[in-house]
Amino acid sequence: MARVQKLKVYRTVAGFYDAYVAAPSQKAALAAWGSDRDLFARGIAEQVTDPALMTEPLASPGTVVKHSRGTTAEQIAALPEQRAPAAPRDTDTDTEADPKPTAKPRAKPQAKPKPKPRPKRDELDAAEDALTSLQADFDRKKKDLAEREAALARDRRALEQARSSSIEAAEDALRGQKQAYEEAVRRWRASQE
Repeated sequence: MARVQKLKVYRTVAGFYDAYVAAPSQKAALAAWGSDRDLFARGIAEQVTDPALMTEPLASPGTVVKHSRGTTAEQIAALPEQRAPAAPRDTDTDTEADPKPTAKPRAKPQAKPKPKPRPKRDELDAAEDALTSLQADFDRKKKDLAEREAALARDRRALEQARSSSIEAAEDALRGQKQAYEEAVRRWRASQE
């Protein structure tokens, strides 16, 4: 039987929008956003717990739902102020007949060191999957045990009912036999006199 995963709602910033997605895990949310970086570790993405914000993404799991982060006017007001370009410097000098070049020749840029590869999540994902699998396994065993306990309780009630009616019948038979025996003894004594 396929295991149904519980959906959670996640949010990240996408330009002027908040991008929401309902997914079973952070990894699935990153895939829905098309991100190959862990936005959660960088503090750019988070899990949403506000029910008002969760309704629309939960209605269409796996689909990215965007909401504007404010009006156009609010977004323009939040932009940093632009600085005026610096005035060009005057390079004319009367003292020299042969002006020297003002800019130094640029040095060849050094190659940046190759960045280290991003750590892989394979082991973390495997550990998360193992935990989820163990929890589901224990939940299934607990449910099976509860069903067996319920079956044993039903068997116990049926046994007690059968015992009660059987003992009642045996007690009735014993009383009848006792009365018949006592009557037979009384007749025997009467015949001995």
